[in-house]
Amino acid sequence: MGLSWMAWTWPTAAFFSAIVISIVIMGLWEKRSPGGDPRRGIFGIDTTRGDRLFISWVGSGFIALGWLAVFGTPLWGGLALVILWFLFVFKYV
Repeated sequence: MGLSWMAWTWPTAAFFSAIVISIVIMGLWEKRSPGGDPRRGIFGIDTTRGDRLFISWVGSGFIALGWLAVFGTPLWGGLALVILWFLFVFKYV
C-alpha cells in the first residue's frame, strides 16, 4: 500500500512531522518531570499538558482550514495565528 494514498508535499510532511515531534517531546517531558497537574483555565475545564497539546493541534487544524476558506494560499498568516493559538492554549487554558 505504501504512502501513495496521500499527496505528500513538503508542507504536509512538515505538518505531520511536527505532530510526531511534539508528541515525542511531550512524552520525554512527562518522563523527565512527571505530573503536569491539571489546572483550570479560562475555558473552565481541568487540563493537563497532554490535553493542552491536543487542544492546540485540533485548533490549529481548524485555524488552517478557516484561513484557506477565507484567504486561500499562502498560509503564512494562518501559521502566525496557529503559533499564537499554541501560546494562548499553553498559557491560559
